[in-house]
Amino acid sequence: MDTKTLYPISNSQIFINRSFSSVSNTDGTFTFTVNRNDSILFKHLGYKSVLLSVSDTLAGNDFVTGIYMNSDTLAIGEVVIVPKFINLKSEIMNAPSKIPSTMDNARYNVAISAYQGRTTQGRLGDPSANYDLLRQRQKVDAYEKGGIPSDKMVGISPLLLIPAAYLLIHGLPEKPAPMQEKLTEQELNQIHKKYLESLNQQK
Repeated sequence: MDTKTLYPISNSQIFINRSFSSVSNTDGTFTFTVNRNDSILFKHLGYKSVLLSVSDTLAGNDFVTGIYMNSDTLAIGEVVIVPKFINLKSEIMNAPSKIPSTMDNARYNVAISAYQGRTTQGRLGDPSANYDLLRQRQKVDAYEKGGIPSDKMVGISPLLLIPAAYLLIHGLPEKPAPMQEKLTEQELNQIHKKYLESLNQQK
């Protein structure tokens, strides 16, 4: 919410531990799940960012908080626009080239060819090495006929069986209850009241 008007700020970006999480709804509300010691950053164009750190001493599971953002507008004085003075030296240095575009294309193609020739190996090599490589590929293909190709095989660790056995015995964990989307009028008034009390204490 805006610190002065207390109006909701919609579409504020929410980052949890520097990773984008979500945006606030049209009424300024949001819901997300965090862990202790997480840091949540709220950003909105035209407002100063707000950083919220989750305390490691919280005992409950569900919390309601109000984020009040200060406007971050920059007032500038008069803006004077003047014409650009021609700099003769820069005009000469940046003059358009008189060389035809076909010449530029030819230079580019030669440069690319030279680079590829220096950095890539030729496909043709020693004939005996090529023959050995082909023979090796034929052996691998013969071994894998009718079976699973070696590049498609997957290994299974016996340590994966422990969590699978646990899930079979105890079943899947219960799905958490959905988070409350909307704030009640009472919760909103309580948040505003706490915020105004904190402002009075700062004065």
